[in-house]
Amino acid sequence: MKSQKKALLVTTVSGFVPQFEMSNVYILRNMGYEIHYATNYNTPSYGNDNRRLKGTGIIQHQIDFVRSPFKIQNIKVYFQLKQLMIDEHFDLVHCHTPMGSVIARIAAHATKTYPVIYTAHGFHFFKGAPYINWFLYYPVEKLLSYFTDQLICINQEDYERSKKHFHAKHLNYIPGVGLDINKEQKAVDINRKKQELGLHSDKFILLSSGELIKRKNHETIIRAIRDYKDNYASVPFHYIICGQGVLEGYLKDLADSLKVSNYISFLGYRNDMMEILQIADLFIFPSYQEGLPMALLEAMAYGLPVICSDIRGSRDLMGKCEKDTMNVCDGGILIKHADDVKSFSKAIYLILQNKELLNEMSSKNKIKVKNFSQINVNEAMINIYNNLLS
Repeated sequence: MKSQKKALLVTTVSGFVPQFEMSNVYILRNMGYEIHYATNYNTPSYGNDNRRLKGTGIIQHQIDFVRSPFKIQNIKVYFQLKQLMIDEHFDLVHCHTPMGSVIARIAAHATKTYPVIYTAHGFHFFKGAPYINWFLYYPVEKLLSYFTDQLICINQEDYERSKKHFHAKHLNYIPGVGLDINKEQKAVDINRKKQELGLHSDKFILLSSGELIKRKNHETIIRAIRDYKDNYASVPFHYIICGQGVLEGYLKDLADSLKVSNYISFLGYRNDMMEILQIADLFIFPSYQEGLPMALLEAMAYGLPVICSDIRGSRDLMGKCEKDTMNVCDGGILIKHADDVKSFSKAIYLILQNKELLNEMSSKNKIKVKNFSQINVNEAMINIYNNLLS
């Protein structure tokens, strides 16, 4: 006879839980659950650091997940996960990430392990997504919704679509994974930090963060920096990019070819983002696709005006772009088309040359992020767990 209830968390990559889901770990533990985590620890992401799981008390299970749905290895992953569920007799499965959630729900259905919760951090099908995404992922998600006891969406577009077309027993919207806006923010010596990073103290700092991959669309901003330098630059500026990824070499070569490498610094993966946010004056977020972006939320919490693409998730935070190219919102500027170099360049000019507007946007963003606080998300998750498990 089992002495303690067991909850299984499932994600494709190991960095996901320590980065985004520790609040749910604490909630479930307070409800009396022993926490197990099934993921691929051999291909970590979010900083390539599994050490954040040490000391958490989470019981770890290696599952050889791959991100691609077309790999034959997914069959092996299914049997690994199925056997784990047979051996451990879990009382709850909470899955995240696309492939983690697909295989976990199939395995749970096969082993009669329930209830199953799936938090969708951004479906691959969305308004403006390639048709192939709709063809491949939408039917699978619709089918698997029959195997889902609780579906959670973190942006309004996914929630409205799920409400109309999917069949999970329960459906809820929550405002992201939660931002700890009450966390004490250690003040940084701005001039010293700039000096440490090799930045001039008198320059406006433009900041982007995220993996150096196509989805994050750093290329458009590098091209916009060239356009801004040639056509608008009325104040001294420097653009810094925090993140690592497969496009690092390509992006550096692009900056060289456009003759803007002196205006751009690639800082790699950072453990000091909270300090870097304090030295920045403007946050630029040109992604093609997001669920509800934490990087954008954190920038807003530090009072940074934002220029971002008009996409699902970012739209939840900034509003909707009503005009053809760009829309000035309370806390920044939305760019209608993520590839619109000219509009990004013009938006940088509009904010940097107007100190009053910059300060006004800063104040409004600090207020807006309160709706996405960790407290609000935790309250919602406690209610979801209690209602489902009762």
